[in-house]
Amino acid sequence: MNTEKTYIMLKPDAIERKLMGEIIARIEKKGYAITNMKMFVLNKEILKEHYAHIADRPFYPEIEEYMTRGPVLGMIVEGENVVAGMRALMGPTKEAPAGTIRGDYALNGSENIIHGSDSVENGLIEIKRFFGI
Repeated sequence: MNTEKTYIMLKPDAIERKLMGEIIARIEKKGYAITNMKMFVLNKEILKEHYAHIADRPFYPEIEEYMTRGPVLGMIVEGENVVAGMRALMGPTKEAPAGTIRGDYALNGSENIIHGSDSVENGLIEIKRFFGI
């Protein structure tokens, strides 16, 4: 058994469109446990740290504006192979197929509803960044 933990964040558009309950239900129906969650507003400093790999790109100001326009919901999600499982459940950032969270709910590639850590290691870094644990 490969129990892991990962960081999942519902982005401002998920909150604005009142999709939190539906997305949380999909995570739980998949068999994953949400072991911690909190709603908060991101600031520019934490965003620059979180998106350090793209903060110098010309499109970054749009991401910053989008991610700071309202609250997000951060979650620690645990389960067997949860990183790969959540990434499959979320779907790719752009052109996600129907049946995935992004495919069913995202309005476009830049407002894509949800973030999930891409590895166990990054999940632990992001959990520390956003939850301080």
